[in-house]
Amino acid sequence: METAEFLGILDREGRLLAAAATDAGLDAPVPTCPDWRVRDLLRHTGTIHRWAAGVVADAETSPRPVPGPPDVDGAELTAWYRDGHRRLVDTLDGAPRDVPYWTFHPAPVPSPLAFWLRRQAHETTVHRYDAEAARGGPATPVGTGFAVDGIDELLRGFHARTRSRVRSEHPRVLGVRTTDADAAWTVRLSERPPVTELGAPPDATAELAGPADQLYLALWNRVPVPKVTGDPELADLWRTDSGI
Repeated sequence: METAEFLGILDREGRLLAAAATDAGLDAPVPTCPDWRVRDLLRHTGTIHRWAAGVVADAETSPRPVPGPPDVDGAELTAWYRDGHRRLVDTLDGAPRDVPYWTFHPAPVPSPLAFWLRRQAHETTVHRYDAEAARGGPATPVGTGFAVDGIDELLRGFHARTRSRVRSEHPRVLGVRTTDADAAWTVRLSERPPVTELGAPPDATAELAGPADQLYLALWNRVPVPKVTGDPELADLWRTDSGI
């Protein structure tokens, strides 16, 4: 996907999140994040937006700690979230393309700025789904191509890091496949962080499959996996250990 596409998605998804949060109310529980109310969702996402904008605006080349959430509530919290989202979109839109910004996972991208555009588009989309789950009613669809990209970022980015808890005492192979797009991944599990390659495995212990949008949300533990074949224990392992 092109960086302009990520920017447009980030802009749209952030505004949808704010609208759903307003409709739900700050006290509403977030069923996809059982310990949270909507105010917690806004504080978390707004904090991440400001953190990411700061990394890019200040051209950080080393890790920058995520700050604590703000001590605001009510209409002030909603306005704070909207302002931070707008600041992030504007910062990423106007940032130089050739600056070596710090990044924090190894998923392949053409530039560090593309990393931040991609990461924040997916961060915001997943939490927009959370806000709509709190509101109730139909959720905004996730585009197929964007969902495929998000699965790739999750498998070859987040779970390539040493902090991934998806481990297995014995080597096992997990296949991940979209049923509505030509996309598949081989996730090799061991006592070390998962190693993910493009393409379907010939030796899968289990496979997680489904339409890209549902599989994307399932791998982020927002909905059940549409289809599990092979050893169901691997699906349980993902559900219990893949939280980020």
